[in-house]
Amino acid sequence: MSRLSRFLPNLVPVSHRERLRASLGAFLGLLATAALTRFALGQGPGWPLLMAPIGASAVLLFAVPASPLAQPWSILGGNCVAAIVGVTCAQWIGDAPLAAALAVSISIGLMLTLKCLHPPSGAVALTAVIGGPAITDLGYIFVAWPVAMNSLLLLVVAVAFNRMTGKDYPHRPAATAPHLAIPPHQVSLGVTIDDLEKAISERDEVIGVDPIDLSDVLQRAETLAFARRSGGVTAGSVMTRAVTTIAPGTSLRVALRLLRQKGIKALPVIDDTKRVVGILTQTDLLDKADWGPARAASGSAWRLRAIANSDRPLRGKARDVMTPLVSTVSVVMPLAMVVQLMLRTGHHHLPVVEDSGALAGMVTQTDVVTALFHANIEDLAQAG
Repeated sequence: MSRLSRFLPNLVPVSHRERLRASLGAFLGLLATAALTRFALGQGPGWPLLMAPIGASAVLLFAVPASPLAQPWSILGGNCVAAIVGVTCAQWIGDAPLAAALAVSISIGLMLTLKCLHPPSGAVALTAVIGGPAITDLGYIFVAWPVAMNSLLLLVVAVAFNRMTGKDYPHRPAATAPHLAIPPHQVSLGVTIDDLEKAISERDEVIGVDPIDLSDVLQRAETLAFARRSGGVTAGSVMTRAVTTIAPGTSLRVALRLLRQKGIKALPVIDDTKRVVGILTQTDLLDKADWGPARAASGSAWRLRAIANSDRPLRGKARDVMTPLVSTVSVVMPLAMVVQLMLRTGHHHLPVVEDSGALAGMVTQTDVVTALFHANIEDLAQAG
């Protein structure tokens, strides 16, 4: 690492399109804010249409709209709180350097307390003290104009522009992207959102990222790493092709015999066109099947013994107890995506289907582990 690189931030580069989007948004936001302010109030001698700190606010609202520092309450609350503090210090403290220092420091403390931290607001407090006669003569009017008006107008433009260009603003972080979703509040490897929040709080410093957004980044990184380790393996390359299936009208007694004979835990239910219409598992038989008059008195322990030893009391057809809403995967789905789907649904067996919807095979947790084992062995062999 060179000496110069030590002074450079580790900022992940963005695409040319995103750079253009952020720059154009700031241009339109500031231009519209100035134009609307002039239209609303007119322009007189010494009347500022834009306060300088609003330029810094534009950087946050258009370049990093997902940051907690760029949300509506941050800009409106932060700028207005800082303006009130700044005007108060300017009026009550005669020494300008002391008033300026107190205005900024008190504003920071209040913004942290009120959860409206907005870095440009520090400049708002400073401007209220050292902005010159055009600012100080306004007194508390400075809070309403230009601070509140500029902030509100820029915010309106930011909401419209960011949404038009595909950005979620005001930002509402989701636990995961739809194709990466896993059990609620869990990130990966047992890490939860609460764990992330606790880890951040233990640092005892402000980190400009929402913990939920951080969890999404971690999940995406884990998926990319998984895909790299699995070497582009797909569901079709690891699935079991010789799958025992049943029809919706198959009796549960026959289904149970198949589960016992084949030593498997799930049976895809297919129609005449070989499309998957459901899946029947041991859990379905335990929890949903009619085990006859003795069921109520005997409880689940008796049913477990019955599954292992007898099927005589079992009644009904597969369609009566099967799970109809089946999660399926395509033959070309990357193995990393298959694992994420298993985590999200809690299913250990996923039917694999062709483009036509016909059953092609079944992928299980065992198939996944086996594929990863061989992939890792090959990696170790190449490394050696």
